[in-house]
Amino acid sequence: MEFVTDQHSWALRHAGRIIIEHSHANPCCYVGHGTGSVEMYRGNFDISDYVEERVPLRFASVRAEGGTARIALSRTEGDKPELVLNVSADDDGAQIAFAQAAPTINRVWWRVAAQSDEYIWGCGEQMSYFDLRGRAFPLWTSEPGVGRDKSTYLTWQADVSGKSGGDYYNTNYPQPTFISSARYCLHAETTAYANFDFRHETFHELQFWAVPDRIELLASDSLQELVGRISARFGRQPMLPDWVFNGVILGLKNGREHAQRILDLSRERGVQVSALWCEDWVGLRQTSFGKRLFWDWRWNETRYPQARDWVRSLNADGVRFLGYVNPYLCNDGTLYQEALAAGYLATDMQGAEYLVDFGEFWCGVVDFTNPEAARWFAERVIRREMLEAGLDGWMADFGEYLPTDVTLSNGVDAMLMHNAWPTLWAKVNADAIAGAGRRDDALFFMRAGFTGVQAHCPLLWAGDQSVDFSRHDGLQTVICGALSSGLLGNAYHHSDIGGYTSLFGNCRTPELFQRWAEMAAFTPVMRTHEGNRPDENFQFWQDDGVLAHFARMTRIYVALAPYVRGLCQQAAERGLPLQRPLFLHFEADRQTYAIQDQYLYGEDLLVAPVHEAGRDSWTPYLPAGARWIHLWSDQSYEGGARVTVAAPLGQPPVFVREGSPAQAQLLALAQC
Repeated sequence: MEFVTDQHSWALRHAGRIIIEHSHANPCCYVGHGTGSVEMYRGNFDISDYVEERVPLRFASVRAEGGTARIALSRTEGDKPELVLNVSADDDGAQIAFAQAAPTINRVWWRVAAQSDEYIWGCGEQMSYFDLRGRAFPLWTSEPGVGRDKSTYLTWQADVSGKSGGDYYNTNYPQPTFISSARYCLHAETTAYANFDFRHETFHELQFWAVPDRIELLASDSLQELVGRISARFGRQPMLPDWVFNGVILGLKNGREHAQRILDLSRERGVQVSALWCEDWVGLRQTSFGKRLFWDWRWNETRYPQARDWVRSLNADGVRFLGYVNPYLCNDGTLYQEALAAGYLATDMQGAEYLVDFGEFWCGVVDFTNPEAARWFAERVIRREMLEAGLDGWMADFGEYLPTDVTLSNGVDAMLMHNAWPTLWAKVNADAIAGAGRRDDALFFMRAGFTGVQAHCPLLWAGDQSVDFSRHDGLQTVICGALSSGLLGNAYHHSDIGGYTSLFGNCRTPELFQRWAEMAAFTPVMRTHEGNRPDENFQFWQDDGVLAHFARMTRIYVALAPYVRGLCQQAAERGLPLQRPLFLHFEADRQTYAIQDQYLYGEDLLVAPVHEAGRDSWTPYLPAGARWIHLWSDQSYEGGARVTVAAPLGQPPVFVREGSPAQAQLLALAQC
């Protein structure tokens, strides 16, 4: 990356293209002041801003020394500088550090040059759009919403009844980082609310509700190399434990007897099972949303009598046990009183008890900015009540709920800690596992994330999709989420097979479950979920044909394990995600740049899941530069075009790269 400057203007260029440019006529930086309004209702946020001032800092005083420069920005020549930047650049990238800022500034707008032929990806885990060009993306961790499409009746119902409809940009895992097809990555080091706007023809505008610490630029000669560098920057994920590849993780939540019965039936019918995931290990409470867990993180002996002995018997039979936890404590539980007495909970502005409404029950917020509180939760809750009680893993939920009006131990405004919360929560879980000596054996998975979560969380899950094929909240959003987050260093991604959220009469069908299972067989982890309303939705054991189909998908998943272990090694060594956008190996084929509903599983498998109801054929795109063998027919196709193939249930559109070292091994999957 090249830094070019004269006395009053400057620019950063990569491969001959301008990335950032500043002059009097074309300033890259605007500053001002705004008053934000933030209202939270059960993890859904209504955010607005009244901008009182926005002005360009047109005049730059540049003092360059070697490969660095100190740049003072002001409104006009002779004015006192309102921002002072320290800029450095080398062949691999650049850094713009915000060294000084006027105390009145609480809004910054930063412009980055755009090209007409450019594609943009990233911004965390985006579920609706992979290529971000043409849209704006507020970056704030929150509930993703139900339906996520303001034009649908489902989203309207969710908005009216619970302010929970969401929109295309709502995500559990935002991150102020994007990748350009011009082979650079821009990351803003800040936890403030941000809005990355890619709608303009000649520039991208990045808005921040605080002065960032710095803007970082990484550059490479190829997108694949760039993704590896990004992974190294944010921290490589821990490896998945090997037991995961023994089969599906069955999600069941109706007590011990139910779990044992479904496990026995599944294995009898040929389902390959690695673990039981019983999120109701802590007990249930009934709400209008459905069955909710009792958030006091210890075994519920009523639902799981003699639980520890039972788990030991499962382990002896080759089955692991997983549970559920989140960073909140219900005020009618025992752990809440313990944390309250020790001063480990966040308070209100007056220092009094603070409770969050989670939907007909109330909880305290464990204050992870207090090192003692974080240590208490890791050791007292996760290690003693979970790991030592027989759990081999868990869903680490609800990292996105931190209210913005709490008072925290570290004294930092909760508006700045809100986005940081998922990473703190991930670290608490990782520290608990490390402290117990279980790094290579225990597994937790999260939906919430932000910058730095990669180094702590071994596995993402896609959150609470609707139990349907809908465009913005159904099956295909899981693929987009895996691709967008994977480019930013999250190598491992999975989802609830069959979706989770069932509201307003929207219920899971056998077909949806089967199509979801077909996709899940070609992801790092297979895991089912009964959903928020299990009794109203289809479950795989209720139909012999679906059960047989599901068993076959788990056999395919297990047969893939040697190949997938190799991909895990690539993730550890090179930072490549397991599910990859097509362009990561076929960069010369620009037809691949916006494809978001299919993926490469490693370099040698192309997976194009069927994500519409009633289809028995599918038309995926095959990248140019290779020939592709259809897994089920053995027919070979030249890349560079769309092809139509039969896709009945049980034969998801999967292709093997012809001539790959793994060709014979992968084609044998058809015999499973």
